[in-house]
Amino acid sequence: MAAIPMIELWRGGMLESVHSGHAVITDEKGEIVEAWGDPEAVIFPRSSCKMIQALPLIESGAAEAAGLTDRQLALASASHCGARIHTEAVESWLADIGLSESELMCGPQLPDDREARKGLICSETAPCRLHNNCSGKHAGFLTLARHLKADLRYVDVAHPVQQAVKAAFEDLTGMTSPGHGIDGCSAPNFTTTVHGLARAMSRFATAREDGDARSRAAHRLVRATTAHPEMVLGERGSCTRLMRAMEGRVSVKYGAEAVYVAVIPEKRMGIALKILDGQVQAAQSAITALLVRSGVLDRGHPVVGSYLTDPILSRAGEVVGEYRLGAGFAD
Repeated sequence: MAAIPMIELWRGGMLESVHSGHAVITDEKGEIVEAWGDPEAVIFPRSSCKMIQALPLIESGAAEAAGLTDRQLALASASHCGARIHTEAVESWLADIGLSESELMCGPQLPDDREARKGLICSETAPCRLHNNCSGKHAGFLTLARHLKADLRYVDVAHPVQQAVKAAFEDLTGMTSPGHGIDGCSAPNFTTTVHGLARAMSRFATAREDGDARSRAAHRLVRATTAHPEMVLGERGSCTRLMRAMEGRVSVKYGAEAVYVAVIPEKRMGIALKILDGQVQAAQSAITALLVRSGVLDRGHPVVGSYLTDPILSRAGEVVGEYRLGAGFAD
């Protein structure tokens, strides 16, 4: 099945842009409740699957052995903005396990955080690997590799860390991954279908503190991300703002190229979506619409306005356009 129009941009009474995609909502068994587009479309989940990538860190006993807190586990599941609260936390974490920034294999990245970026530019200082938005995930990989007494060069797909990630990924998605690519942070990113990704989110939504090892690990990661949303993306990030708007009842995670997932424990449901053209604003609008449709985000909340219903303004403040839902999508 083809992707369907999800988000439209209207300007001057004319349809200017259309952003099409696929989306799935799954129930507690991972079965499809609603779907738009092709549920079996194969995608790279990118950073939307970071909670899955963090599962072996907890299941293996590495997190407990290292004394990791929920705040650190939220950071292991994060695509942070390189703010001081993130870089200092990763640096401290590495020091606690006897390692340093030089062991991270994610590469340097100019931070998205305005203050951190300004500080680097004004001081003519180059960004380091701590600033990489995946440095928390990589700190988790290092912690697991050290616990397994494995080579600390952990990004090869055959490395025990990545094999543990793949096993968890295939278990939660309920399918053999069709393949993998290399993410921007140099780590493998395994492919799955949109339905498979939503199914994985349902597994997180139904996780229990008194369940088996995988269920307990998943439950802790949901608790960590919803309790510390500022560690997941940063104060201005969409994931942080949406989670705060829902007062910690839902875990939300964005992935590059316009992938979004949501974990809804109170409804025992998962959500996954992919906007085909990779447009970030369209993905933010689409996940907002699905969260409203699912009954966990109030339509009147200001965050819904900022991502979906507020008019588009010129820089001078005049109304110049609006976003609309595609016909038949989440209405």
